Amino acid sequence: MVIGSFLATVIVGAIAGWLAGRIVEGYGFGLVGNIVVGVVGAFIAALILPRLGFSLGTGLFTAIVNSTLGAVILLVLIRLVKRA
Repeated sequence: MVIGSFLATVIVGAIAGWLAGRIVEGYGFGLVGNIVVGVVGAFIAALILPRLGFSLGTGLFTAIVNSTLGAVILLVLIRLVKRA
């Protein structure tokens, strides 16, 4: 992976993780945790959204939106597992 794309992935992951932490109240994991949640959320969104027929396009803003949606899904799943 080229340094530029790695840096973009980290920035998008951090923004998406932070946004997801704001949307799903009570879930903030710090900078590194938010990056991990955002990157895993991007992976989840890449698997789930196309199967549901959602395609938002390409670009940085779209990557942040997709990653945030996936991160919200991840945080909701974490919340459900913790309650069980």
